[in-house]
Amino acid sequence: MMELLASLNWHSLVALGLGLLLAGVVKGATGLGYSSCALPFLVHALGLTNGIALVLFPAMATNVAVALGNGHLRTTCRDFAALYLAMLPGVAAGIWLLGLVDQHLAVKTLGISIIAYVVFSLARPQLRLGAKQASVLQVPVGLTNGILTGLTGSQVMPMVPYFLAHDLEPARVVQAINLGVLMASAALAAGLSASGVIDNTRIAVSIVAIVPALAGVEIGRRLQHRIQPTKLKTLILIVLAIAGAGLVLR
Repeated sequence: MMELLASLNWHSLVALGLGLLLAGVVKGATGLGYSSCALPFLVHALGLTNGIALVLFPAMATNVAVALGNGHLRTTCRDFAALYLAMLPGVAAGIWLLGLVDQHLAVKTLGISIIAYVVFSLARPQLRLGAKQASVLQVPVGLTNGILTGLTGSQVMPMVPYFLAHDLEPARVVQAINLGVLMASAALAAGLSASGVIDNTRIAVSIVAIVPALAGVEIGRRLQHRIQPTKLKTLILIVLAIAGAGLVLR
């Protein structure tokens, strides 16, 4: 990793730094997923595997406060235990696929996942799940989300639409999503480490990357009071769609 970073040209380094910082700004201002915002920049600069490794700890750091706060942690873990547990074998399967398939295919899958997330976020369909449907879907949603996490590093699909389709308070929806992202990121870090995909150097670089991520989150929180969140979120989603399309066409 260090050799790769040292070999980067200036515009790749700029893309790398901007990706880490801007994803934090987006997370702080709009609550959008950190990994999904950062990965298009990181993939451009470092490639998919190194990009996934670098974003691991910043993603966990930017989600931990929301995931563990709000006072509903025990209830959220109990209500969605099947989904969260199903993510674990899914992440393992995704990591296995990451080492098996051509990297270009994995990058295209990431691009498609980001575009799907953007389309859903812009359309905001009024999805509603009954209690029985929600219960039946927990395992397939968790498993699919885990597979895409292990293969692409992005943890938002199909988990975000699933939680938004519940009749929950907004704070609890945000907590449930962030807890899922936190658990998926932790499982991904453990799986990549166990499989030898990431080493101590990559882990150290990812830990250092927490600094610009949290700085970006703080900037984003302050921007909330100066820029209309809805317009900012729409603009960011359009940029993400373009970035996702770039990955698909890469």
